[in-house]
Amino acid sequence: MTREPPLDDDTPAGAHPPDEADDAIDPRLLELLVCPLTKQVLRYDRGRRELVSEAAGLAYPIRDGIPIMLVEEARTLGEDEAIPDELKADPEP
Repeated sequence: MTREPPLDDDTPAGAHPPDEADDAIDPRLLELLVCPLTKQVLRYDRGRRELVSEAAGLAYPIRDGIPIMLVEEARTLGEDEAIPDELKADPEP
């Protein structure tokens, strides 16, 4: 018989406590996903559990390890989150 770890008071019975690994993204999936709006590559923000589209200025949430690739669900990036121009890749001619 397997014993489950103790849960916090506000965690429903039978549920597992939240874990960062729950929102881990398969690296192979990251290679395939692009922004649905711009079709550009996405950057994985592990701390915020989001896929970031610098081109669109949007961050798509990851819930239970599943990227939610809907523009309506995306968060608009703030100016403080933008990558400085000197760190961006050179634009193609």
